[in-house]
Order: sequence, then C-alpha cells, then structure tokens
Amino acid sequence: MIPMRGSNDEKLDALFRAFAACPTPEPSANFMPTLWQKIESRQTFTFSFRRIANAFAAAAMALTVALSVYMYVPHAPAVPSQSYVDVLAEAHPIVAPDLLSPAQLELTESGR
Repeated sequence: MIPMRGSNDEKLDALFRAFAACPTPEPSANFMPTLWQKIESRQTFTFSFRRIANAFAAAAMALTVALSVYMYVPHAPAVPSQSYVDVLAEAHPIVAPDLLSPAQLELTESGR
C-alpha cells in the first residue's frame, strides 16, 4: 500500500516500487481486435451523429464555394440582349398602309 503521509519524494518512491512489483502482461494475438471491439462498443449514437453532421457541413461548404465560383465566372447570355418586345417587333414588322401614316397639314395662302 502507498503511504499517504510524508513528503512528495517518499510518495513518488513508494509509487515506483508498487509499479515495479506489478508483472508486465504479455499481449495476446487477439489484443488489437479486442481493443477495437471495446472502443467500438463505447461509441454512442451521438458520436455517429456528430460525424454525419460534420460531413454534411463540409459538403454544404464545398457546394457553397462551387456555386460562388460558378456565379462569379461571367457567362455568355443564353438569350439575345434585346427585350422581348424588340424581338417580337423584328419578327413581325408592322406594315402600315398609307391611310395610317401620319397626316400632314399643308397650309396654303388661298384665302387672301
């Protein structure tokens, strides 16, 4: 038993003697598989959920960066730069007869 009273050096020496008295166990062939089995059995749902949440956060960040780059790069317009009305006006020009042309008023000096 380790004495609880005395100086720190005495306590440390007693601890080293107790440690030296313990035999060193030899690891068996199944040491690593059983160690991993114990580790995996202690993992909880929270740990798995945290890993999934981290993966989703990383994917969202990557998607945000990709969409930002896509929006930043200039693209050629898919439609003409004219407005819809201008395109329709060019496609179907109005052919106006002379009756619809603007009226011209000719002033003559016949009344003098």
